[in-house]
Amino acid sequence: MEDPEGGAKPQFDGASAVGRKDGKKSRRRKGKRGGQSRNAAYPASHELSGDAGQPARPLEDAAGNPARKRKRRRRGGQGAVQDGSLQSPAMEQPGVAGHAARPDSDSAPSRRNRRKHRGKRGLQGRPLIPAKPSGATQQGNRTEETARSADPREAQNGATASRKGRQDNDARPGREGDREHAWPDELYAALDLGTNNCRLLIAQPTRPGQFRVVDAFSRIVRLGEGLAASGRLSDEAMERAVEALRICASKLRSREIRRMRLIATEACRQAVNGEEFLSRVVAETGLALEIIDRETEARLAVSGCSSLVGRETRSVVLFDIGGGSSEIAVIRIGDNRFSRLANHITHWTSLPVGVVTLSERHGGRDVTPEIFEGMVREVEGMLGCFDCPEIEVAQTSDFHLIGTSGTVTTLAGVHLDLPRYDRRKVDGIWLSDGEVSAMQAKLLSWDFASRAANPCIGPDRADLVLAGCAILEAIRRRWPSPRMRVADRGLREGLLTDMMADDGVWRRNRIRRGQRAR
Repeated sequence: MEDPEGGAKPQFDGASAVGRKDGKKSRRRKGKRGGQSRNAAYPASHELSGDAGQPARPLEDAAGNPARKRKRRRRGGQGAVQDGSLQSPAMEQPGVAGHAARPDSDSAPSRRNRRKHRGKRGLQGRPLIPAKPSGATQQGNRTEETARSADPREAQNGATASRKGRQDNDARPGREGDREHAWPDELYAALDLGTNNCRLLIAQPTRPGQFRVVDAFSRIVRLGEGLAASGRLSDEAMERAVEALRICASKLRSREIRRMRLIATEACRQAVNGEEFLSRVVAETGLALEIIDRETEARLAVSGCSSLVGRETRSVVLFDIGGGSSEIAVIRIGDNRFSRLANHITHWTSLPVGVVTLSERHGGRDVTPEIFEGMVREVEGMLGCFDCPEIEVAQTSDFHLIGTSGTVTTLAGVHLDLPRYDRRKVDGIWLSDGEVSAMQAKLLSWDFASRAANPCIGPDRADLVLAGCAILEAIRRRWPSPRMRVADRGLREGLLTDMMADDGVWRRNRIRRGQRAR
């Protein structure tokens, strides 16, 4: 059909400009056909607009006017910029006839891909984590993407709440290396029933020489209360201990333990009814405890603190002030250091005195400087019978003391002025000789109520802490040292370390990790 004024009139598919009464140009975007716009098929000097039969409006510079091109792109809402980049997509208007073709980014294949992957995304567009097959370990089921995005410091401590601060962890909880140990399901347990406390640790081997605590329990039972006067365990003390052991037995039954060791120390060693008490424990809780000798107790205390002895150290005096006895070990390290620090013990002794027995003899509530000095002299007399050569100190870093007991950890907590006791801040801290003396004088100046009100002491230890300070003072006078290291660890850690070393879990772990690296 011929247009008398504009030449051949093109045929339009869809809605055309015919019938528009507002006199405006159609905003229908000119799509591309065969790589060029519809206008290119027609003479460049003509463009249709307005009603049918109206003369076409000529373009002054249709090909070279960038302003008109930009205007057409704005009206169409989408188009290719001259440099090849894409503008932001416009809202699609389905159902409008003659709507322009979608841009390349919104093509049919891309729409199909969106529909295909729509079910694989969760809320907020986060990818859904595939479900783990039953019976598989956590390490084996992690996808590569999940493993890369996981926080290596995520919490794992079952005893304390993990990365939360660890309360009994030797290894920092949640490290990536801890999750790569060889046997993720093997657990070890250690229980220490002492004169004053009942303690339990359930742990998992991780890096060589370290482990991760899965569960822990500690309660003051005062099993040795009245033992020095009567020589027997009282009914009240045994009842408290059995109640605590019932809780420990429940924790042990709830887990699959590869190996455990349950020990009893000085109170059961001294009491005439100690064996009878342990038989009652077996009958009521199912736990079979063994009474260890004093030498074994000293070696276990050393094993538990081996990681706190630096490579530069040549001599150490390690002491464990307990409730009914105090173990002291003299350690000399030569050029060749054994994997077990206990093999370097040259002399050891066990004093038949602890915080419970000493406070019962001298009184622990109202302690004057004279009473305190009397306690120190009593312990000094016991140490005088200990035949041990003098330690030659070449440098400050060559020799130091290590204290592992409630006495030294309490001193460290008071020194740090903690609002509540925090093992993470206490374990491994160094105290100078002057700081220890200042803390002892500070505690001696407090009355019983002031000691009980301190959050790091509490009412359970308020009558015992000065007796422990007296034992510590006697040790410091025998082995003067410019510094002392505090260890919030003891027999339980030593038991776990020895069991894991005997089973070779860390040695096998290194072999497996080496094979995996190849």
